[in-house]
Amino acid sequence: MNTGFRKFYKEHKSRFFGYLLRRSGDYHLAADTMQESFTRYIERYGMQEPSISLLFTIGRNLLNDNGRRQRPNVPFDEELYEGAFDEESTYLVREESRRVLNAMQQLSTEDVDILSLVVSQDLSYKQIAEMTGTSEANIKVKIHRSRLKLKEILRKGEL
Repeated sequence: MNTGFRKFYKEHKSRFFGYLLRRSGDYHLAADTMQESFTRYIERYGMQEPSISLLFTIGRNLLNDNGRRQRPNVPFDEELYEGAFDEESTYLVREESRRVLNAMQQLSTEDVDILSLVVSQDLSYKQIAEMTGTSEANIKVKIHRSRLKLKEILRKGEL
């Protein structure tokens, strides 16, 4: 593996895993998909300039393929994902993560996908539009509507 790809992997693995985890809600599936995505990327595009949008497209397609085979229904196991926080902060982050992941499971697949892509931070609206095959303006509208839906689900959960 060349040093350029190694650097690319180190810079993007955490955000990419976070996207896969939010999208699937399954720690093990996200880990397997991350490994498979990087493997496919380097096998097919190893000598090219690294592209984060291409990596996300590969991961997204792998999750879509898996979703066609079976709908994942495995809850996020917070004990497998450890942060560098004190106990109280860790607990609060875990509870909020669980709450948001549960709320996201109530959204449509398209809404989950769009929100997961935008939260990954490295992708611009233009890149997301290219990945999803829609216009940038349409992506902005979809993101706004998906966020409103998620806020409403979270608000109802607080009552």
